[in-house]
Amino acid sequence: MTTRDLERTIAAIAPVDGARRAAAWARLDSLTKPPRSLGRLEELAAEAAAILGTRRGGKAVLVFAADHGVAREGVSAYPAEVTAQMVRNFVAGGAAVNVLARQLGIAVVVTDVGVAGDAPPPGVIAARIAPGTRNFAREPAMTTAQARRALEVGIAVAERVCRGDERGGGAALIAVGEMGIGNTTAAAALTAALLGVPVATVVGRGTGLDDDGVARKTAVVAAALALHRPDPTRPLDVLAAVGGLEIGAIAGACLGAAAAGRVVVVDGFIAGAGALLAVRLAPAARPYCVFAHRSPEPGHGVILDALAARPLLDLDMRLGEGTGACLGIGLVEASLRILDEMATFESAGVSTAPPPRH
Repeated sequence: MTTRDLERTIAAIAPVDGARRAAAWARLDSLTKPPRSLGRLEELAAEAAAILGTRRGGKAVLVFAADHGVAREGVSAYPAEVTAQMVRNFVAGGAAVNVLARQLGIAVVVTDVGVAGDAPPPGVIAARIAPGTRNFAREPAMTTAQARRALEVGIAVAERVCRGDERGGGAALIAVGEMGIGNTTAAAALTAALLGVPVATVVGRGTGLDDDGVARKTAVVAAALALHRPDPTRPLDVLAAVGGLEIGAIAGACLGAAAAGRVVVVDGFIAGAGALLAVRLAPAARPYCVFAHRSPEPGHGVILDALAARPLLDLDMRLGEGTGACLGIGLVEASLRILDEMATFESAGVSTAPPPRH
């Protein structure tokens, strides 16, 4: 597939429109309810309206899939071939993300950006850069050129969905999710490197490691960072050293959707690492990102704190795939329906509350 230029996309990200935000708040305060009584739902509506204006439209969850060479270090409870198997499950409609997306009317757009094995099945965007990353415990995960291409694949997929070239036609709400055995290890390494935090604070159980597995995973990440010594001021180099192809693509999708003026709903830890990378590359992308939920993975809390993000939900979800982001899209859409469809005091002929007595 044709990719889109990284620098051009970053330059195209405009500040969120403050006048739209103010107009949204003015309307919200005129609706038939006590002021601000819907709490964060109103905040969400105001921020979404500041991004979208009056644009509404489709909803899509972009699921990027790739394998990881570091999985050979025994950092996952599942074998590497599960990545390709789950891609087929996505296409068949049998994964959790498919179930939630069907419930909420969200198109599922799956991209193979680096899955090992046979060619992707029909129904998957074929954008494979390599059959997975190399084992970053021993060598860089990818070249700088591959890291850039991963970002630009994500940009291109987001642009296609925003334009309407995919089943999420003309999507206004874009969720990002992933699949890749070993990717919590890559997300932990990327987070520790970009934020300069201790490795132990960002490594968790992933797909279900026991205590020994977590200790092994922590040691692998620490050794890899000592080996590569990635410079946090050079985010592209950090991605190349210890990241993942699907994490790069998620970052690119965040940038592409922000440049197109769309709401980006971010899933859990791995998607959060992609969003962190996107914001490090382009701070202007941050206001376009809505963080759907808080994962139990410790690294996710570190990312949320670093980005001053308040997740919408806390359901102990740690599956990935974009499952939490689908639920987040449901809340964003509900908030916009409140803004658009609820009656005002004037239109409904309802009396406002009397002014308080002094």
